[in-house]
Amino acid sequence: MTLKSVALALLIVAAAAVPVAVQNAQQPAQPAAARPTRPQPAMDPERARQLYVSVDPNDHSTGYNFQRDLDAKAETDRRYAEITRGVVDYQKIKYRSRVGDLEIPAYLFQPLTKRGPAGHAALVWVHGGVHGNWDLRLWPFVREAVDRGYVIICPDYRGSTGYGKAFHDDIDYGGYEIDDVMSAVEYLKTLPHVDMDRLGIMGWSHGGYITLFTVFRDRTPFKAAAAIVPVTNLVFRLSYKGPSYQRGFATQKRIQGLPFEKPDLYIQRSPLYSVDSLQVPLLVHAATNDTDVNFVEDQQMIDALRSRKPHLAETKVYVDPPVGYAGGGHTFSRRVNLDTLQREDTPEQIDSWNRTWTFFEWHLRPQTPPQSPAAKR
Repeated sequence: MTLKSVALALLIVAAAAVPVAVQNAQQPAQPAAARPTRPQPAMDPERARQLYVSVDPNDHSTGYNFQRDLDAKAETDRRYAEITRGVVDYQKIKYRSRVGDLEIPAYLFQPLTKRGPAGHAALVWVHGGVHGNWDLRLWPFVREAVDRGYVIICPDYRGSTGYGKAFHDDIDYGGYEIDDVMSAVEYLKTLPHVDMDRLGIMGWSHGGYITLFTVFRDRTPFKAAAAIVPVTNLVFRLSYKGPSYQRGFATQKRIQGLPFEKPDLYIQRSPLYSVDSLQVPLLVHAATNDTDVNFVEDQQMIDALRSRKPHLAETKVYVDPPVGYAGGGHTFSRRVNLDTLQREDTPEQIDSWNRTWTFFEWHLRPQTPPQSPAAKR
């Protein structure tokens, strides 16, 4: 067979196939109902109940014992008044948040003798916990800070426990709570002995998360920040922790959903995605045996800081430190005897606090007396 005859045969075959192709193209697509469907498994009511996550704010505090928290807060305040007498200048104060019509309670600890105008650096200390509050466990460290010359203010931001249902249900994780904390700076401005050019902030866990956001904004009043075992990535965290943890977020009034429903909101409220905004020195400590903010979460932040902000970030990972009162290594640097209110030190706790004090003293100079106006010029 010649080449010409082969080509002619191929053309004839192709022409014969065209009507079939056209006919197939004109046939309507198989309706979805006719397609084979995956058989649905039988519903397990108990598993369905465990997995269910409401998005209704009315479900946020169902069954919560508010009187228990009110009583506990009253006892905390009584103990603080007792243990600070003659040791530090202690007050329970309130200030107005810059967002919403809300007063924020706070604990204020100051040296008994003030140095005069702009004589003291100040630190905002932020408690942790989803519905936590400022308690007695950090008292020995507060006392050390005041002895070093710092003024310390500790806000019970919206959502903190011990102030009743309305304040509790106003929780806004990664939202207005950050403004509540930053509003403490406005109160510090009313204290003439505080140097507003020497402000720092520090927090633990959820408080570390808030701390990160206060320095991941375009403008911050703080010159240095320390975030210890901080929450860093809500997109990851809610998936890792599961429905029992998710319920505390999905029912918040300004969230009302899970990450797959509101991905942009959860990314916005995850500090990990704002690392590039950091402009001031930041210290971060984490523990590999943390069972609250698991190391797989904190490692994301540490890696991001080390790779993208190495000139500003000081990070330290403690490998399996002795555990604290909760969350395994999550409280490795907050080991305190609640009966005596004395530190229960381990080498890791000592090291973490030594690094933290050195970090703040380098950037805030708490013992440096204020310069005279002439010297500043």
